[in-house]
Amino acid sequence: MKKVIILFLIVLMVLVSAIFWFLSEGSNAGFTDNLHFLIILLIVGFAVFIGFRRLGSAKRREPAEDELTKKVLLKTAAWSYYISLYWWVFLLFIKDRIEIDAELLLGTGILGMAVAFALSWLIIYFRGAIND
Repeated sequence: MKKVIILFLIVLMVLVSAIFWFLSEGSNAGFTDNLHFLIILLIVGFAVFIGFRRLGSAKRREPAEDELTKKVLLKTAAWSYYISLYWWVFLLFIKDRIEIDAELLLGTGILGMAVAFALSWLIIYFRGAIND
């Protein structure tokens, strides 16, 4: 139960800081800033979804982590790791051809890693963790 509360506190801090960042940009916010803000909102929504699932499991007195949960998380971590490696290679390839600010490149890379993890989790969770 404490982990769920911590998760919601982190989500709240990320959401508040993202809103402050977005409002500080004001009318200077370009397409990439708007896209980054939208991706942050999607990731926060994913975290809230996970938090409510864990909260419901805690209220039903189910174990916090069972074998299936651990297997799904392990496969998700492996998939998202490989996807993230290729994502960074792609970003470095693009950086050599186009002039991109280092902060923008780093932010896009980190957001891409979070999206890769969320999509991997959704695919593995709903498709099922197949025994290898």
